[in-house]
Amino acid sequence: MNNVLVKKVESPKEMSDFISLSRTLYKDSKQYVPDLDVDIRDFFDPKKNNDLAYADVQPFIAIKDGKVVGRVVGIVSHKSNATWEKKIVRFTFLEFIDNLEVSKALLDTVASWGKERGMNEVQGPMGITDFDKEGMLVEDFDLQGCFMEFWNPPYYKEHMEALGFDKATDWLQIRFQVPEEVPARFQRVADYAKQEFGIHMVHKSKKEIYNSYGKKVFSLLNQAFAPLYGFAPFSDKQVDDILHKFLPLVDTEMIALAEDNKGELAGVAITCRDFSDGIQKSKGKLLPFGWFHLLKALKFGKQDKAQLMIIGIRPEMQGMGVNAAMFTHLIHLYNRLGIKWCETNPQLETNVRELSQWKPLNPKTVKRRRCWKKDI
Repeated sequence: MNNVLVKKVESPKEMSDFISLSRTLYKDSKQYVPDLDVDIRDFFDPKKNNDLAYADVQPFIAIKDGKVVGRVVGIVSHKSNATWEKKIVRFTFLEFIDNLEVSKALLDTVASWGKERGMNEVQGPMGITDFDKEGMLVEDFDLQGCFMEFWNPPYYKEHMEALGFDKATDWLQIRFQVPEEVPARFQRVADYAKQEFGIHMVHKSKKEIYNSYGKKVFSLLNQAFAPLYGFAPFSDKQVDDILHKFLPLVDTEMIALAEDNKGELAGVAITCRDFSDGIQKSKGKLLPFGWFHLLKALKFGKQDKAQLMIIGIRPEMQGMGVNAAMFTHLIHLYNRLGIKWCETNPQLETNVRELSQWKPLNPKTVKRRRCWKKDI
């Protein structure tokens, strides 16, 4: 007998239940980094999330014995499906208690919702775009999460396997200690890039990035990311959303912009100080005092760890030393700022070129994340 009710989130009370569930599940976890409540609400607001113009999105909650015990969001990304000629319904924001009846009910509901819309496969966790969180943690559960990543306990993987889901792809993260000196290999390749292609670093203010240069950055990313799993190009409206959401959190000094001898953008590396501690202390709420913890972490904190959020090289410049030039620049910068450690955002395990670029830094692979798939 099925004692789990899964229902659409349709009222403000149900949305509040949807948001608060993860904090209830992980209240004793030192690894979990919550989303900001306002970010989750904005995700479902067409006035604040232009991505909704390219996708059907439906949040659900699971109720058992009168309590909310799980949540999930179904997504049909029309742009991604058209790009890859697929009929996939995605799931994201998946959270559940350690009860197979609950996880099955949630994922079955997404599958049925997708099937009603003509889909024949369910995949996730994946969002509407690559700027949304993606991938379920399947290793290194003891490591602190990050504001750009999902964290989940080990039983999630066990549930997915028990429910007949298979691996679609994995992402890996790279962690390394910032060297006091630039590795000789990086310096040599960076010097070559400067001599042969005129690669040099430029700095742009937030105003310049908002007004025009941000479009150049995302044009490059659309080209660089085109072959990556599930990627669909960003529209101008999506770019505006991303810039307004993330640029206030980033110190532009920590954005490496590489131009060639023609003044064209050749590569970009967007990095920031890791402010996960501040988000944990805020408990996902900006009011009444959450803003103080975030501001302290962003502006006044002594965090010695950086998060490498995005790295992209213009396709025709890949393999030409642009990445080495950016890393050389960042290593000098990090030493000046007192940053000792870096961790990348998830990178596809099949992207051998990107993963191999870290070798001179004696990297450690951490936090394997998985996209699951199942026919419906």
